[in-house]
Amino acid sequence: MAKRAFLIVLDSVGIGEMPDAALWGDEGSNTLRSIRNHPDFDCPTLTQMGLFHIDGMGEKKHSTHTCYAKMSEASKGKDTTIGHWEIAGVYSENPLPTYPNGFPQDLLDEFSRITGRGVLCNKPYSGTEVIKDYGEEHIRTGKLIVYTSADSVFQIAAHEDIVPVETLYTYCKAARELLVGKHGVGRVIARPFTGEYPFARTPRRHDYSLQPPSTTMADVLKDAGLDVISVGKIYDIFAGKGFTESHPTVNNEDGMDKTLALAKRDFNGLCFINLVDFDMVYGHRNDVQGYARAMTAFDIRLKEFLPLLKDDDMLIITADHGCDPATPSTDHSREYTPMIVYGKRLKENVDLGVRDSFADIGSTVLEWFGLSSNGIFGKSFLKEIVK
Repeated sequence: MAKRAFLIVLDSVGIGEMPDAALWGDEGSNTLRSIRNHPDFDCPTLTQMGLFHIDGMGEKKHSTHTCYAKMSEASKGKDTTIGHWEIAGVYSENPLPTYPNGFPQDLLDEFSRITGRGVLCNKPYSGTEVIKDYGEEHIRTGKLIVYTSADSVFQIAAHEDIVPVETLYTYCKAARELLVGKHGVGRVIARPFTGEYPFARTPRRHDYSLQPPSTTMADVLKDAGLDVISVGKIYDIFAGKGFTESHPTVNNEDGMDKTLALAKRDFNGLCFINLVDFDMVYGHRNDVQGYARAMTAFDIRLKEFLPLLKDDDMLIITADHGCDPATPSTDHSREYTPMIVYGKRLKENVDLGVRDSFADIGSTVLEWFGLSSNGIFGKSFLKEIVK
């Protein structure tokens, strides 16, 4: 009989600073607390599922029909790539390289030689602001807008009328081949935009990631002949490695539409979902109200999703890092993440405490399917939650 697992990552929904947050400049960060206090935050389904029962969240008023935990990030990082890799069983001893002063000139010279185009900007920048400030010069000169952020990213923005999207993707693939070794950034990102000043980014963004450096949960599942389905940017984060099917999305609503459609379909394996709007649209723009409303919208869709779960299904909801919209910083924050686990074969109201690693999730998913997690970082908690 088919067995399924759904793993939903609420991108950047952290729940409070980790002990080493000061090393990252993130003292006092608590993404969930910042949005929870906004009047537009209304998440009765997540509340009933135990979100505020998690250690440090300070609320035990509601009974919960789930198991829950506070997740520590063992790896040295606070970015999307390292967070997701750790969820899937990869420990990263060193953070991926970042470029607060821009990329080295020799690297950009080689990139220009390959593409035949010059480069504009070359500094950390907001994705919406960079096209305002450099978009017209890009149109006039044909030079590519290359920028980064506090994350390990090499981002290339280009107007679709100047650089067709497929050409931009080709440039990104070339950059991905160039950015290896000490310059092995987590992601090369295509950032197409369109229209007239102040311009608008299009949904045709595409990420080109490093391949994970070791075996992941997805690899083990795929090698066992199971379905490994990506929704959102999961496929890109793992450079496609270990996945059998990919469903790109344009926003959270589209992500949940596709997740609900998959829940109505028979498959045998894992559906791994990333909902990126929390981070990309609201966290990085310090939009507390928008973030609160996005959580409320997810809660509504979660209520629709739960009745679609079958007897042999397991649902895990978690996050990959923080991005507190109420702090002065617009960058990711080094935070604990929440975890909620639900299934009809699972116990209720089990407090799994503070876990040592996000990777406990990957090990648990493998054990759910009767597979060994040997060689995978993390410790399964399945025996603690199965009835």
